[in-house]
Amino acid sequence: MPRNKSAIAALQKLEADRKALDTRQRQLEAEAARELGEIILGSGLETFSKKGLRQVAEALGKLGEAAATQRLAEAASDRNAKPSLQAR
Repeated sequence: MPRNKSAIAALQKLEADRKALDTRQRQLEAEAARELGEIILGSGLETFSKKGLRQVAEALGKLGEAAATQRLAEAASDRNAKPSLQAR
């Protein structure tokens, strides 16, 4: 019988550990959201709609950091290389 009792105790401890991990995960997610918010504020992205910002973030996430940075740099370079119609 002691073996069953130790298995029950182990299950109870496991459940308590899971609850503690869930709580810690929620805390870390809130901290990560604050960090990301601080990065976004002042970048110009705060002017995007919630839907637009989500779409941009998802697209950038799919590309990955290196590819997204490269594409944005290329787009900026292309804009700077084309003569402006206003300059004529």
